[in-house]
Amino acid sequence: MNKLILMLFILIFGSSTIFLINQKNRSNPQSPNTNITNNMGEEFHLDDFKLHPLTIESLRSGEYPGSDLVIEETLQDDSNYKRFIASYKSEGLKIYGLLTVPKGEEPEGGWPAIIFNHGYIPPREYQTTERYVSYVDGFARAGYIVFKPDYRGHGNSEGEPTGAYSSNAYTVDVLNALSSLKKYPNVNPNKIGMWGHSLGGFLTLRSMVVSKDIKAGVIWAGVVGSYDDLLNNWRRRGFTPPPGIPSSARRWRDLLVEQYGTPEQNPAFWNSISANSYLKDISGPLQLHHGTADTSVPVAFSQKLEQQVKAVGKEIELYTYQGDDHNISNSFSTAMQRSIEFFDKYLKD
Repeated sequence: MNKLILMLFILIFGSSTIFLINQKNRSNPQSPNTNITNNMGEEFHLDDFKLHPLTIESLRSGEYPGSDLVIEETLQDDSNYKRFIASYKSEGLKIYGLLTVPKGEEPEGGWPAIIFNHGYIPPREYQTTERYVSYVDGFARAGYIVFKPDYRGHGNSEGEPTGAYSSNAYTVDVLNALSSLKKYPNVNPNKIGMWGHSLGGFLTLRSMVVSKDIKAGVIWAGVVGSYDDLLNNWRRRGFTPPPGIPSSARRWRDLLVEQYGTPEQNPAFWNSISANSYLKDISGPLQLHHGTADTSVPVAFSQKLEQQVKAVGKEIELYTYQGDDHNISNSFSTAMQRSIEFFDKYLKD
């Protein structure tokens, strides 16, 4: 009888304890192990980041295994480097890209490498071997393996083009390209940098606050403003891409504002999708280049990013080119030399 009474007491007491714990968890669902504070001083609960796949935390929670790089076509060599069209896998999609490999004696541990993120080109017009020829050539001649991924839906790459600002898909492609390049036998996996132009600068900045494997970054005329800036301080607000981009990508501003309110109404959400809110975690030093007469992306984006990076104690340098355009056409040689010297400093012994 005493044993029966004891068992009933344990059962009732245990149930009551579990009930009280559950009630406490319901009234205070956040716990110290699931809180995140960004460099804006905002604290979020992990569950908050499940609201939208554009968030930086959504990117950080993903897996980007990449694959072995497959040589699809051998192109004509340059004087001191070889050229190939290669492919890799990103979320099951076959993505193509331009790969260059230096000739000559390979350094101990492998060649340093650069992931090259191109800017906006209408996906249906994009071809792997066109555009950015002189840019790739500059880094390839300087003794770097260069890999320029095409992104999904561009050229012969599988998948649908999503646009960079309404989806993390292109960033996912870049992160999988990074993993794939690390597996390439001639690459030193500890000496990989990233370069980006315009839209590619947006992808570079996002990648650098997600992956620690990017040792240095260079961005030319980058779309590096926060989402607040992209929404309110960019003349492209009324821009409509050519056919081939889903309508949701064209209307990302309206759709996000409709669902989450404006940055003034809901700053926590807009900061959660902005790489600028996570600069304290940037993976390496950053160099920016921007023409003051750029009519596609305001130089103010780069100037503001410089201030933000310095504010969190990270290394950054900014070069502006008076009267120069979006491609820094008039100062190309100077900007390229500065970019090579920057990568040499951080990617070569």
